[in-house]
Amino acid sequence: MGKQLFYEDVAEGMEIPRLAKQPSKRQLVKWGSAVGDWYELHYDKDFAQSQGLSGVIVHGWLTFSFMAQMITNWIGEWGTLKKIGCSYRGMNYPNEDIICKGKILKKYIQNGDYVVECEIWAEKASGERTTPGNAVVALPSRND
Repeated sequence: MGKQLFYEDVAEGMEIPRLAKQPSKRQLVKWGSAVGDWYELHYDKDFAQSQGLSGVIVHGWLTFSFMAQMITNWIGEWGTLKKIGCSYRGMNYPNEDIICKGKILKKYIQNGDYVVECEIWAEKASGERTTPGNAVVALPSRND
């Protein structure tokens, strides 16, 4: 197990450690197989180009799963992911960096939970945000 994050360790405005991924076309095929998503945009370059794209695109859900991985890595074994969501606003392509980032918007205690609200997103190497989102987590406290 990695280092456990505690409520006392975080502050509003703090950045979440980023997670960079570079999915290959092979990973897209494996992901499509695992989730049953066989839309040709994700594996057939000719079809994708016939739809006006430059080539195949990464599944939005795969990008979202990278964002979830970033959050769950960060909160550690004793943290709880309470809510997560995103919107798909841009395209990511295989063999290009998808960089997941986030920052803490708010922290508070509610019903005995040590809650942290976060803004999260995935972006291209250029800095263009393709997948904005949010997450709410509960962290353990050193005071319990």
